[in-house]
Amino acid sequence: MNVTKLQRGPTDPTLINVHEAQDLKYWSRSLGVSAERLIKAVEEVGAMADDVRAELRRQRR
Repeated sequence: MNVTKLQRGPTDPTLINVHEAQDLKYWSRSLGVSAERLIKAVEEVGAMADDVRAELRRQRR
């Protein structure tokens, strides 16, 4: 029997990989933004999760 382990979080919790559907879905839901907005933030500040969080907070002001 082939048992696949379900991953419930991102591949790397410090990086946002917008090229992985699972990560994109996780981070979009976690940060409360659309996938498009998340991708734009990553393009602007890079893939470090803390930097993206800060950018999204800055945009909300």
